[in-house]
Amino acid sequence: MLRAATRTSPLAGRQTEIVLELLSATCGIETEAVAVSTVGDRRFDTPIHEMGGKGVFVKEVQAAVLDGRADIAVHSAKDLPSSTPEGLLLAAVTRRGDPRDALVGCPLADLPYGATVATGSVRRKAQLAWLRPDLTFAELRGNIATRLDKAAGFDAIVMAAVALGRLGLEPDVLDVLEPDMFVPQVGQGAIAVECRSDDRETLRTLSAIEHQPSRRAVDAERAFLAELGGDCSLPAGAHAADAPGGGLELTGLLASLDGRVLIRDTRRGRDPSTLGRAVARHLLDDCGGRVLLGADR
Repeated sequence: MLRAATRTSPLAGRQTEIVLELLSATCGIETEAVAVSTVGDRRFDTPIHEMGGKGVFVKEVQAAVLDGRADIAVHSAKDLPSSTPEGLLLAAVTRRGDPRDALVGCPLADLPYGATVATGSVRRKAQLAWLRPDLTFAELRGNIATRLDKAAGFDAIVMAAVALGRLGLEPDVLDVLEPDMFVPQVGQGAIAVECRSDDRETLRTLSAIEHQPSRRAVDAERAFLAELGGDCSLPAGAHAADAPGGGLELTGLLASLDGRVLIRDTRRGRDPSTLGRAVARHLLDDCGGRVLLGADR
């Protein structure tokens, strides 16, 4: 029996089902979910970046594994901070789903001048402001169903395309934004599974559901975020995918909160960590990223 700690949201529940189904089919292991309430799920009235950004959806889930209430933790990889807490290992990344962002309610090209777009992500706001300086923004929090219910009150809302797909939701108007134009969050679309670092049996079990190409891409993106300085409060994103001829191609992005300054770089390499760090260092050292970080502080 493996106990899997997970957030209480419907999307988290579905992603945990995916992991448990993989473990059952691959290893024949009996499993159960352990629901955990996180501060990010409880405080819908506060923007995520004001609560500390990354970590608000994972700390309590990780604690359940560390204190023995669960054996593994299942996360949206995009929610994970760039460093793993002592005592845990990022043991597996399953086959990645769609990493792209999507506009619901109106295509980007059809948004009227001065349209209001709702999103709780500073990364999404900054990139939309860069593409369309005329847009205005509203805060949007809540689970997927709640956000879709609120969509009629705005010209458009922004969501992760994978969330809609995993929940079987099909909005009437959906404009999926390609990563070469709109850089996703680090790890978006991927499911990450952690276990205790001294639990070698569980680590061996989880290796059976690891999808190596997805893991390499997520590792490159997380290395990019770590090199920026941990979990910087500025809008940042990265997307890695297999490159023609082998290796990975990684695009990294850093922007000001208002979207007036946006820098990005695309590079290829074979080692995920080396590639992620190289893209981040180029943005920091050669493109003015350190000035952006200094201004934010």
